[in-house]
Amino acid sequence: MGIDPHKQTHTAVALDTATGRKVGEITVKARTRGFERLLLWARELDDVDRFAVEDGRHVSGALERHLIAHGETAVRVPPAMMFQARRADRVRGKSDPIDAEAVARAALAHPELPTATLAGIERDLDLLVAHRESLVNERTDKISKLRWLLHDIDPDLAPPLRSFDRFKVLARVQRNLDSMTPTTAVAVCMDLLARCREITVQANKLEREIIGLVDLHAAALLKIPGCGALTAAKILAETAQVKRFPSEGHFARYVGTAPVPVASGASHRHRFNRRGNRQLNAAIHRVAITQLRIHEPAQAYFSRKRAEGMSKTEALRALKRQITRTIYKTMVSMDQPTDYAAAVAA
Repeated sequence: MGIDPHKQTHTAVALDTATGRKVGEITVKARTRGFERLLLWARELDDVDRFAVEDGRHVSGALERHLIAHGETAVRVPPAMMFQARRADRVRGKSDPIDAEAVARAALAHPELPTATLAGIERDLDLLVAHRESLVNERTDKISKLRWLLHDIDPDLAPPLRSFDRFKVLARVQRNLDSMTPTTAVAVCMDLLARCREITVQANKLEREIIGLVDLHAAALLKIPGCGALTAAKILAETAQVKRFPSEGHFARYVGTAPVPVASGASHRHRFNRRGNRQLNAAIHRVAITQLRIHEPAQAYFSRKRAEGMSKTEALRALKRQITRTIYKTMVSMDQPTDYAAAVAA
């Protein structure tokens, strides 16, 4: 059964697994009563083995939790995968039933899609990391505006790059502005400084909270060279329980670090995989870049691949694949509590 989720309604289309024939279609309200109606309808059809939900995160999470709590199997279908299935269909146009059917066909074509699970510590980390990133992005916007205003007032007022997250720098700039003749530009700069200070306090508080959770639940990840607490938190949040992946190969495909063969005649090479979870891929990329700077085994591996004839890009891809394997094995071996609420209470 493929489901196209929206804020107000969810549309589901059931397909026959053997023939691919459309069996039925239903649209329900995106509320608990609608979820119950959808589940009752699906059980009346018989033999619905899994629910494929287009990955809409905030609009599909409540439905996923309802399905899992009632013993059903749910898989997340990336929107890009659904779009490819829709383009391959002979039916043209776009509608919720067409999208739901495309979600179902994508799930049939990709049986290796990981099963969705109930959220644990990963959910909390995801919320904290996303909130901190939002604050940091807001601070970057404020800093950009502040720098232009400072340059307009006096180019010598601007401190060095990447220093506006330091309280000493903020205080020094504020003292310089206090000594100047009050103008509208100075007043706006003072407001921007205050907001930068406020955001920095909030971001630092969130970072300490994230570090505490990672130390408690995923200290093993921190032992991987180049993997700091914020990167480890991002990896845990985006993975959403590693045990839902049957093997490290499935995990690598999800991450987008599995090599893509590019062969023609006597040439046999591999290139970067542009698919997969790009947030998770970026986190592993940061680990790889850091290892190339500080970790001798990674440097030796990279040099060996270059000596084998790989380009720098190909050698980096190979290193990221090795790091993905290490991260997968580390997360699988970690003894994470299955009942997060009980663990917090303890």
